[in-house]
Amino acid sequence: MEQVSVGLVGLGTVGAGAARILTEHADRVARRAGRKVRLKWAVVRDPRKSRDVALDGVRVTTDVDQVINDPEVDIVVEVIGGVDSARRIVLASLAAGKHVVTANKALLAEHGPEIFAQARASDRAVAFEASVGGGIPIVNALGVGLAANQVQNLSAILNGTCNYILTQMTLEGLPYADALAAAQALGYAEADPTLDVDGTDTAHKLAILAQLAFKAGVPTAAIPRQGIDRLQLADLKYAGELGYAVKLLALAKLTGSGLELRVAPVLVKRGTPLAEVRGPYNAIRVVGDAVGDTFFYGRGAGADPTASAVVGDVIDVAAGRALLTSRVLDLWSADQAPTPLLPSNQIKSRYYLRFSIADRPGVIAALAHILGEKGISIASVIQHDSGDDDSDRKTVPLVIMTHMAIEENLRSALREIDRLDIVRAPSVCLGVEE
Repeated sequence: MEQVSVGLVGLGTVGAGAARILTEHADRVARRAGRKVRLKWAVVRDPRKSRDVALDGVRVTTDVDQVINDPEVDIVVEVIGGVDSARRIVLASLAAGKHVVTANKALLAEHGPEIFAQARASDRAVAFEASVGGGIPIVNALGVGLAANQVQNLSAILNGTCNYILTQMTLEGLPYADALAAAQALGYAEADPTLDVDGTDTAHKLAILAQLAFKAGVPTAAIPRQGIDRLQLADLKYAGELGYAVKLLALAKLTGSGLELRVAPVLVKRGTPLAEVRGPYNAIRVVGDAVGDTFFYGRGAGADPTASAVVGDVIDVAAGRALLTSRVLDLWSADQAPTPLLPSNQIKSRYYLRFSIADRPGVIAALAHILGEKGISIASVIQHDSGDDDSDRKTVPLVIMTHMAIEENLRSALREIDRLDIVRAPSVCLGVEE
């Protein structure tokens, strides 16, 4: 049987998982690929470090150029993360005639056009199933399985760290800081969780999905995003009273005016599949014009799920499918017609609003008047009793659910409302996804 040689760059959590599958299940991999797949090289920072994977017959090095310059290596697997070093390695590997498998969502989101231009020039494949959704095969689903469709909209939970934190806040009543600490203790969150909780990680993944689903070359900076780091427990509680769960979603919707893209914590109706995704799991809902509603669910991170996607890509490359798919999809091509993006202030949605207001007559009427002047219709109101507080400064929470409204009009109304002396704190605004 013909042999394919692999150079693995990075032997961390995901790299070790991929190495384990390639070495311990070599016969299974060969049957699926139709060729023997040999792990020839592993590039590491410290070759003396003990690792929980057998590397018998594998050459271990700190010099990635040994792998890139080895004429026997057919596939370079990049799982080191980061952007700058990974970019150099991927571009050099493609230029040297190697196929590339990567799990690096930030690299693709920021440098997709450059990387795929080099892949086309070298007639080599870039396979990246592991970059979005961990073990969920969403890249293949959008690129191949749903190819007969024009995707109409997409809504996804793409960050397991955030979903775990929101689950703990909702089910256990933990404040954000305590839920984050619990996620860090279990290894779901990094010591510095900024890229997860501020929505950047999800925006990287949405940029990749937008290219696959809509051929939209959108830089991450162009995607409006809001994280979960400022969410308050009270809003998850009130959302629950209204029959909703709060989830950090990547949202994409094709409209007659352009493509809507955003990352934000939004209210999702309880009982719907996305609302019931708990813990560190990911899920993607895709609606196509022919297939209708589809739903993909699974672990979005971790050694084994992500390694499963990495090795699946290695098999796809070895079997010859990945190169054919790459040629047909023509991702991040300079010839693509630009997809117009709908300005974020023109997005239409229902909204959840919370105000801290003075507990006196006429307040609700004043807020309703301002909202009405901006064309915003109220769907429902919750106002809790202030209790036995008789002070002149007593406040109560007021929660309003709106009908569909244009974001620009809503933001204008909120700026006006927040200036009123009857409003004691800045308003809270979250979108609602039905």
